[in-house]
Amino acid sequence: MIKNIPELKLGLISVSRDCFPINLSIKRREALAAAYQKKYGDIYNCGVTVENETDMLKALDAVNAQGVNALVVLLGNFGPETPETLLARKFDGPVMYAASAEENIAVLSSDRGDAYCGMLNCSYNLGLRNLKAYIPAYPVGTADEIADMIEEFRPVARAIIGLRSLKIITFGPRPQDFMACNGPIKQLFNLGVEIEENSELDLQVSFNAHKDDPRIPAKVKEMADELGAGNKMEGILPRLAQLELTILDWYENHKGAAKYVAFANKCWPAFQTEFGCVPCYVNSRLTGMGIPVSCEVDIYGALSEYIGTCISGECVTLLDINNSVPQELYDACIAGKYDYALHDTFMGFHCGNTPMCRLKKGEMKYQLIMHRGLEPDKEPDITRGTLEGDIVPGAITFYRLQGTADGGVSAYIAQGEVLPVDTHSFGGIGVIAIPEMARFYRNVLIAKRYPHHGAVAFGHFGKALFSLFEYLGVQDVNYNRPKSVPYPNENPFA
Repeated sequence: MIKNIPELKLGLISVSRDCFPINLSIKRREALAAAYQKKYGDIYNCGVTVENETDMLKALDAVNAQGVNALVVLLGNFGPETPETLLARKFDGPVMYAASAEENIAVLSSDRGDAYCGMLNCSYNLGLRNLKAYIPAYPVGTADEIADMIEEFRPVARAIIGLRSLKIITFGPRPQDFMACNGPIKQLFNLGVEIEENSELDLQVSFNAHKDDPRIPAKVKEMADELGAGNKMEGILPRLAQLELTILDWYENHKGAAKYVAFANKCWPAFQTEFGCVPCYVNSRLTGMGIPVSCEVDIYGALSEYIGTCISGECVTLLDINNSVPQELYDACIAGKYDYALHDTFMGFHCGNTPMCRLKKGEMKYQLIMHRGLEPDKEPDITRGTLEGDIVPGAITFYRLQGTADGGVSAYIAQGEVLPVDTHSFGGIGVIAIPEMARFYRNVLIAKRYPHHGAVAFGHFGKALFSLFEYLGVQDVNYNRPKSVPYPNENPFA
């Protein structure tokens, strides 16, 4: 398993305003460190309490020496505004701020910390210095409550670090008529992401150089073992193994200054005739390794997939927001069993890029639509290589970070689920239910010009994704609004 997301090392620093008891801040830091370690695991508890800028530098030296890459700053009392915010400027990583609540009645007489007040000035000073920081939804709490806040900070911090060292590698221009996969790269640079754009000819040259690679037999066996009884197209595995080794070698040889990589690759129509396969199964396997590969050179799809991999810590997928659920299927399998209207449901589909672990019963097949056009009167050959099956039921988050047509950036997040309903269809596909999907589809996806691809994380991660997009400065973050909350331009008479 390739590790393509950051390993997080958390550090904790407490701050104290010099006219407040320093012991109060120390005591609250120790309580927080103990609470976090008991509930969640390791956190480096820095013994330097920051009252001034000299302390701030000493504390930074201490956390840096321990390899800390995500920092929690605790206002154990009111806190010193300048040094506490300079921590965010000088620490090379994401920083979270939280404030200690007063523990009981007894502290109110003389040991009151006033961190509730200090948090306001901390936020103001961060703004004065144009500094970004993670501040929880309600950033004041007991040791146990702040420990929970830190655990919610973890996936956001992992994604922030990952994006700073991410390179997206592309092969080929997007297919004809796929303007929806346009990827204006200025916003990638604004996010700290690097990009390497290649021709699909570059990939073909490298692919040809891997012919008769001695690692191919072992890779074929690895694929066959994964597919098991689903290995319906055994003869295509050597070509797919050659392609996977080609991309893995490119991954290693083209990281450059980056630490992490995602791919956005051309996958049709010339790919089949020149490479002799469809790349879907290889894409699924790489995504399962934590190296997302988006279809159709969808750069922001690859970016979104990588974000979801960092946030969830697990593999994700990329699906078309594809087709409606027939009334007949809804009546037979959904109505009266699940609390969704017909128009809350749709089918998410792609040819075969979803990892095996996300399918109920994955099988190697051929791409039906491409077969019609490329080899209609013969047994499938060059159109083989899709991984197909119904997606496992359970909670999902459908989301996307998108470079907009006017050069900006926007995002959407919608939590829902894959229903345990047979799709009766082909490809990697699932019946997806999202509350108020019809209104979300019209007033966000259509009205705000989002493309047909959406990233899917397996679980509910809306809170972390929203916090990440806020941290990244995305001004337009959309979600599926309940009936009681109209969209700004929603027709009230519809």
